[in-house]
Amino acid sequence: MSVELYEHQKKALPRIKNGSILCGGTGSGKSITGLAYYFTKECNGSLETLEMKSPKDLYIITTAHKRDLQEWDGECSHFSLEGRVKITVDSWNNIKKYTSVCNAFFIFDEQRVVGYGAWSKAFIAITRNNHWILLSATPGDTWSDYIPVFIANGFYKNKTDFVKKHIVYNRYAKFPQVDHYVNCGRLVRLRQEILVNMRFNKSTKPHYQTIISEYNIDDYNYVRLERKDLDGIPLKNASSYCSTLRKIINSDPDRAEVIKRLVKEHPKTIIFYNFDYELEILRNIGKELQIRTAELNGHKHEPVPDNKYSEWMYLVQYSSGNEAWNCIETNTIIFYSLNYSYRMMIQSEGRIDRLNTPYSDLYYYYIRSNSSIDKSIVSALKRKKKFNERGFYASK
Repeated sequence: MSVELYEHQKKALPRIKNGSILCGGTGSGKSITGLAYYFTKECNGSLETLEMKSPKDLYIITTAHKRDLQEWDGECSHFSLEGRVKITVDSWNNIKKYTSVCNAFFIFDEQRVVGYGAWSKAFIAITRNNHWILLSATPGDTWSDYIPVFIANGFYKNKTDFVKKHIVYNRYAKFPQVDHYVNCGRLVRLRQEILVNMRFNKSTKPHYQTIISEYNIDDYNYVRLERKDLDGIPLKNASSYCSTLRKIINSDPDRAEVIKRLVKEHPKTIIFYNFDYELEILRNIGKELQIRTAELNGHKHEPVPDNKYSEWMYLVQYSSGNEAWNCIETNTIIFYSLNYSYRMMIQSEGRIDRLNTPYSDLYYYYIRSNSSIDKSIVSALKRKKKFNERGFYASK
């Protein structure tokens, strides 16, 4: 037995070191590359023979969803690690349990050490006594996002040290707000020192199409201006206000007609949605068109329909299915409605963009309206930010 890496993984491997951030898009093979580094450099092993001379305990901190679906168990099986090393896979929610571990190797999967909260402090404590790497598709949007990793690498003593050397706060803000960063040349050099990008020429070509659907403008404007739902009940907070506007938009019959047209064009389709009422609409479409449907959400964890079905819809709720599963049986994803999170949208796109997909063309359909809230969500996503309900609520 042996482990064979793709060319871009082979190029990345010698550049990885203790404290690196291995950065690659969804489907690039970060997990296998990270394990290959652990196996060859930390355990003194051979990818050709899968023999190792210096076994070392392995801890993998990942999302709860990936842990529960045992995705990492499958990746570790490629290296025949079971029975030879102690493997612990747990979620970021439990990271504090491992602050006393020493002389092991940690793979931190999916960047969760942004900011300076409890997870980041536990992460820093772990890195003081263990070797580690971090895997991420989106390592950081601002220099402040890198503070925990820079501290873990010994570049700064603590957050105060970083702030003193690089951050100028807005003196007029009512709360600590970064005005600008200074000495950015040093920050660029430090990031280059730890960031290992896995660049490769994809064999797939993505095709993105935005489809504008209709909505009831009168109902929408009533809610927007009166701050009441359609039954006349006042909407007292940003969340209820935004969700009411979105329900008017997303449940409009025109959106269902768009879905019907698309699933007829693409017989095997993954459809991402946000809300339960959207799921009901999609279920009814499946029944009406007599198309096999399966679901991945908080209630059901059904597999993708197998190839015996010539037509199927796989209905996936964003928070339940944006990671930890892959599909090479189709080349089409429809986004029934947009998610607030840029990261979640990117992760969702990656479910079909895999190294081993048989398709060369991938199709992504984004359904939205010309309403003010959908335009605001799109604007936030283009800026790689999360849509701010409170900001939208206050601005109207």
